[in-house]
Amino acid sequence: MAGFQVHAESKYIPGSPIKARRVVNVVRGMYAKEALEVLRLMPQAAAGPVAKTIQSAVANAEENFGLSKEDLVIVQIAANSGPARPWRRFGARGRFKPIRKRTSHIKVVLEEVVEEQA
Repeated sequence: MAGFQVHAESKYIPGSPIKARRVVNVVRGMYAKEALEVLRLMPQAAAGPVAKTIQSAVANAEENFGLSKEDLVIVQIAANSGPARPWRRFGARGRFKPIRKRTSHIKVVLEEVVEEQA
């Protein structure tokens, strides 16, 4: 049976949203505690900000609503694109090589799962 939903969002995280989605897709649907353990062992750089966002959502659930950490499941998690900062690299013969420094927004929705008593 579904329960209460808790949200957390991290904005303007440096790094491409495509690379963050590789990490996000692994933990979608897991229990929050299990997802944090998996993210701790992942070598990708995006695993840190994703774990931090999940920890923030868990802290919101515990502190604001009194929910248990063991009952929280990741219902929705997304890594959307943020603003891209233009940068430059100078090339040979006075040329100019533009670079786009991308950012991402990570959003997590946790839900309390309550098992029904038969």
